[in-house]
Amino acid sequence: MPTLVSHPDEVKIISRRFGAGAADIDKYLEMDGYKAVQMAIEKGAEWVINEMKASGLRGRGGAGFPTGLKWSFVPKQSEKPKYVLVNGDESEPGTCKDHVIFLHDPHSVIEGTMIAGLAIGAKMGFIYLRGEYRYLLKVVEKAVADAYAKGFLGKNIFGKEGVDFDIVTQTGAGAYEVGEESALMESLEGKRGVPRIKPPFPAVVGLYGGPTVINNAETIASAPHILLMGGEPYAKVGSERNGGTRLFGISGHVERPGVYELPMGYNLKKAIYEVAGGVKGGRKLKAVVPGGSSCPVLKADELDVGLDFDQMGKAGTMLGSGGIVVLDETVSMVEFALRTIKFYQHESCGWCIPCREGTDWLKKTLTRFYNGYGNKKDIANIQYLAENMMGRTFCPLGDAAAMPTLGFIKKFREEFEEYLEGHRTEKALITTEELIGAAHH
Repeated sequence: MPTLVSHPDEVKIISRRFGAGAADIDKYLEMDGYKAVQMAIEKGAEWVINEMKASGLRGRGGAGFPTGLKWSFVPKQSEKPKYVLVNGDESEPGTCKDHVIFLHDPHSVIEGTMIAGLAIGAKMGFIYLRGEYRYLLKVVEKAVADAYAKGFLGKNIFGKEGVDFDIVTQTGAGAYEVGEESALMESLEGKRGVPRIKPPFPAVVGLYGGPTVINNAETIASAPHILLMGGEPYAKVGSERNGGTRLFGISGHVERPGVYELPMGYNLKKAIYEVAGGVKGGRKLKAVVPGGSSCPVLKADELDVGLDFDQMGKAGTMLGSGGIVVLDETVSMVEFALRTIKFYQHESCGWCIPCREGTDWLKKTLTRFYNGYGNKKDIANIQYLAENMMGRTFCPLGDAAAMPTLGFIKKFREEFEEYLEGHRTEKALITTEELIGAAHH
């Protein structure tokens, strides 16, 4: 079991049961488990949605959409069944928060799923785990089985006549693309995990054609804590328009890497130097990817910014999925850019041309550039290509590849130019066929 880290600045709400054995249902019950869902049954759907709206909770998967508002979009009347879908397909490089929830507090995800179901009038929920998280599947399945054994799932839950709710678990097959909500639904329905055209949106036509709420695992796991704490008190923990706390996975060149629960709006520089112990080995900090690999990079002098959706947006990047990757002075940004685009090229589903061809050509160009076969036009061409991918694909994967690439070029253009001069090989002038051949090796 991974060693849990901690820091005095943490505000432990979602992580308050971590390390306390709460994967065991009896221990979970001792720590106020399943009280929130019983409150939801007693007080009704409207109360739940109002509390969620008051909490200021915004989607922890990266989009940052207000959760209570999202739940309210589901039509009250529907000819087809409604569903709750928990997105546990945590595949963004640098992101490592959802797995600790599933490992240490799986019942909070189950209870949150039930609360979301009561809020929208659904009687079934699905917990979809990342394919590589199969070691967590046993933990989650046991938690679900224990909840059924206690009468908390199934027919007439908690002894309430006519109140039914079922949960099914599912794992992916290792595809990053199914983290996109419509591709996830396709996968869950047994089809190839490629995005759907929107509209219609999942709240109206989602899983199996029924109205569906899809939320990240951390978002869902926050719901029981919000109902117990109260929406307004929860909102006050965070910053304006960004309620509560969130789990930040701080990794890379830091002394104390780990998952920390910090208030929304917490200073990024402070998170690196105080919470995570500063740059490893006392080396100089070069750059930070603030929210997972799709987020544009920040330079060392741009870190005095709050960790919330609005402040990060003003800084020209995103909070994303909370994966803070710290890079020290030893990192080549050319190599880091290449490693990033290799991931997105490999994970593109190939459905739409700007993403399929764009990621492929970015990888080829950056590979050639890195191997010493670059020319002066390459830097401008990389930027031009990335800019023309933006906003032209069915799903955000094309943007997720283009945004960090643009960040690397704009923030570290001088380093790319210096790399070009310092790594030029004797074969810099070769044919197009040879260039493409070099890119494949």
